[in-house]
This record gives sequence, structure tokens and C-alpha cells, in this order.
Amino acid sequence: MKIIVLQFADDDDTEEARDLLDAIRRAEDAQAHYDLDPDDDAPTHVSSTGDDRIANNAVRHTYRVLSEAEKLQMQSIKDLGAAFIAKLHEIGGTNPAGDSFVSRNLSLANTHAEDAVMRAVRHITA
Repeated sequence: MKIIVLQFADDDDTEEARDLLDAIRRAEDAQAHYDLDPDDDAPTHVSSTGDDRIANNAVRHTYRVLSEAEKLQMQSIKDLGAAFIAKLHEIGGTNPAGDSFVSRNLSLANTHAEDAVMRAVRHITA
């Protein structure tokens, strides 16, 4: 159980306080509904090729275990996508650690590269 203490400056903030408490209650109800444990020691990141990749995906409800060949294919596709995006940053002279590009065309190329990787991975993992 967590105790949250809220302090507001005046009575005008009462409605804001109620809204905030309602939001907290809804979040707690949703958490209880999905039986999530906020204190769980589950990792925040899992390998995209690992069998634990289903642990943090809220969209797909069933998964199949990938073969070693499929895992290698998926990693290869992601590596190719990352190399292509790094090349876009090199062409534009932008920071590869960032997500902004010098031109709209390079930004679109990045978006399409990300989409291509996603669709290829979805094919492999389908």
C-alpha cells in the first residue's frame, strides 16, 4: 500500500485534487485488473531476440517461440536498419544518438527505414 499526501494552496484547488485522486484510483484499478505488481523486479528491457520478449508487450496476447534461425534473421534485419539510419545521420551531419535530421527527406528516409524493419520483423515473428 502506498500513501500519497497532497497539499493544495486554497479551496479553489479542491476540484483539481479530486481529479488527481480519481486519476490515481483509475491507475490503481487498472493495475489491479491486469494483476501488475509495481514492485516486481522484472527487467525493464528484454532482448528482442530472447524468448522473454513477450514480457513487456501489451498488444500481442499469444506468441510463438522463435527458432534460432529466425532470431538471427530478426537481429540481422535490425542491424541493417540501424546501419542505414546511422548512414542517414552521416549524410546529414547530425548526431546519431539524436532523432532529428537536417532535412525532411532524410527524416522520411528514417521513418521508412523504421517501418521496413518493423514489417520485416513482423513477418519473421508472425
